Amino acid sequence: MHFTLRQLQVFVAIAQHESVSRAAEYLSLSQSAASTSLAELERQSSCRLFDRAGKRLSLNALGRQLLPQAVALLDQAREIEDLLNGRTGFGSLDVGATLTIGNYLATLLIGSFMQRHPECRVKLHVHNTATIVHQVAQHEIDLGLIEGDCNHPDIEVHPWVEDELVVFCAPGHPLATEGDVGIERLGREAWILREQGSGTRLTFDRAMRHHTSLLNVRLELEHTEAIKRAVESGLGIGCISRLALRDAFRRGSLVPVQTPGLDLMRQFYFIWHRLKYQTPAMREFIDGCRAFTAGVRRSDEIVLPPIA
Repeated sequence: MHFTLRQLQVFVAIAQHESVSRAAEYLSLSQSAASTSLAELERQSSCRLFDRAGKRLSLNALGRQLLPQAVALLDQAREIEDLLNGRTGFGSLDVGATLTIGNYLATLLIGSFMQRHPECRVKLHVHNTATIVHQVAQHEIDLGLIEGDCNHPDIEVHPWVEDELVVFCAPGHPLATEGDVGIERLGREAWILREQGSGTRLTFDRAMRHHTSLLNVRLELEHTEAIKRAVESGLGIGCISRLALRDAFRRGSLVPVQTPGLDLMRQFYFIWHRLKYQTPAMREFIDGCRAFTAGVRRSDEIVLPPIA
């Protein structure tokens, strides 16, 4: 076996940063040391792993095939190193979450996990579904918690808990007291919606797929709290997760609109790369998430204990 773990580490860093200089900085190496490591790996294997375009490097077909296996091997090597050094705890965990999950569930779930395992270094990345899927596919994070569909061929998708979107408005809006509201009536309203690429928008668009010509989208916003404030201000009506609205509904600052003609149910999912080595931290975190939602029918029914 002619390659070293250090060479694979440099290869993975360059693949993720698409730059030798940025990879060297990330690994605290000189640029020449990183370049030499990659060149030696390619020389020993008699093949190129990257396509070069100026200073930018992008993986070629062989490099893309090698990347997930190199990441998995490095994860296993770190676990072996911890055992040999007498460290039996968890090392680190990088979690990506879409906005609804990230803002209303993930921080509490991670807080509970870190209370049980204070030695583990945890990072949370909150983005829309498209970005989280990309990060998992590129091995930038260990695990994704998403609220939209994922059809990437390299990613495993596992259901977690059901979620429901709900159309909502300000308490003074005419729809607040109309009872059941039909789709044609909804088409006469101004909408404040999530951006394209988000799981929330995908579910909404799917529910309205036969009526998109009716929609008057006044604003597209990347954050659920901004959408809630805009609707409270009377700029229009919105549609986001019931989980994100349960406190506002309880206070009466926003009210649900009854839309029996729309199917707004969806699923929260765990995703990870199909070749990802599942570390103990990753397995423990997933088990903890499932324990929190055991016996729960829908996400807004989850009771999360306070973090001391």
